[in-house]
Amino acid sequence: MKKILLLIGLVVSASSVAQKIELELFATGVSNVVNIKNAGDSRLFVLDRDGLIEIVNENGVVNEQSFLNIQNRVSDAKDERGLLGLAFHPNYTSNGYFYVNYVNNDLETIISRFNRNDSNIDLADEDSELILMTIKQPDPFHNGGELAFDSNGFLIIALGDGGLSGDRDNNSQNLETFLGKLLRIDVDNPENGKNYGIPNSNPYIDNPNALNEIWASGLRNPWKFSIDKTTNELWLTDVGEQLFEEINKVPASEGGVNYGWRCYEGTNPFNLSDCPNANTMTFPFAEYSHNNSGRFKCSITGGFRYRGTAQSSLEGIYFFADYCSSEIGMLKENDGSWTMTFTEPFNDNNWTTFGEDVNGELYIADITSGSIYKIKDATLGIDETALSHIKLYPNPVHDELTIDFGTSSSQVSEVSVYNIQGQRMKTSISFENNSSKISTKNLAKGMYIMQIHNENGQKITRKFVKN
Repeated sequence: MKKILLLIGLVVSASSVAQKIELELFATGVSNVVNIKNAGDSRLFVLDRDGLIEIVNENGVVNEQSFLNIQNRVSDAKDERGLLGLAFHPNYTSNGYFYVNYVNNDLETIISRFNRNDSNIDLADEDSELILMTIKQPDPFHNGGELAFDSNGFLIIALGDGGLSGDRDNNSQNLETFLGKLLRIDVDNPENGKNYGIPNSNPYIDNPNALNEIWASGLRNPWKFSIDKTTNELWLTDVGEQLFEEINKVPASEGGVNYGWRCYEGTNPFNLSDCPNANTMTFPFAEYSHNNSGRFKCSITGGFRYRGTAQSSLEGIYFFADYCSSEIGMLKENDGSWTMTFTEPFNDNNWTTFGEDVNGELYIADITSGSIYKIKDATLGIDETALSHIKLYPNPVHDELTIDFGTSSSQVSEVSVYNIQGQRMKTSISFENNSSKISTKNLAKGMYIMQIHNENGQKITRKFVKN
């Protein structure tokens, strides 16, 4: 059915040609972040694994009231279960439908639809749940969770292999179970007593030995996929069992793809018993090993190709990350050749999700800090000649910190102070006599980060210590 695709070798990020990025703190205060989506407007909808969907506005402010709270229906085990996926109906603006993927305390994956509140677009109707699918899980782990609509308006659902070590039940190759698969359903045309229909173009619709909902097979734990809106290619990352993490790229319109697990982990044989011929499988477009370079790696988090307009040098780069190493990875194409690079580690960030806003700008979040960052081209950031002479004193500080702008007071537009967890503590937009004074009396002892922005969108970062 498919062939072995070009495998990208790992290139160390220290290479002089590696793309340089920086992370700009965008929002704080959202716990256990596992998914970020937009609904076709300027808001970001952020999933808290514990059962909340929070709205983050374009200024980074989080709404006081959650968009959706289904904590009483979602597993409270604090593991790979919980609220995992979100997708807005292509006609969300008019019908208010959105879809979620969560695992409950009965160890079941639930795919369900909710309605937006009729009178308040920042709230959902929590009593409107319509369950489309209930899928029993044999184990708490490898639940997948991602949801997305394809260009035909069909809902794609990612499910892991059920979590048992080595997929010992061979779920991922078994077409009579949903586990280890991508599913594809029609949410607009329910049939046969179900709350959804089966698209006629699904690959196994005429196969009596396969579930008709299956779109693709051979997956272990597909932790994120996205559909490139420029090329209509599906980019899917699959978390490895022992040593290899993989990135897959196929046309989003191509059904019946077998990604190879448990027969192969990436391109490497894993368990070849009871396996179809290798030439019927689609092997990864790229892979990396846990000890290939830099820090120890363990679990891939998939992202998006950059299709925004604000940072032209990032155009077409596919972003992903590793949970253990805190590195962000990039696949970049140049004249038909692809190169993989990694950033230096962004320490203490267990990256769990990327997000894309309505303009194609990309965000990244980890599950522990409650912070969401915007990915930016580092070369568009600090203008050293314009801002580098700004000084802070005294440092360490007790009660009051002075920011000396030198000759740049007319250019500075905002000064913000963050703690080391990324929480915004203070903001100042009033400056006089080439300086500004900020009270630090109420700050706890420790290190803080100050971001100073000028009118041209440039910024510089300074650190200070409160004694």
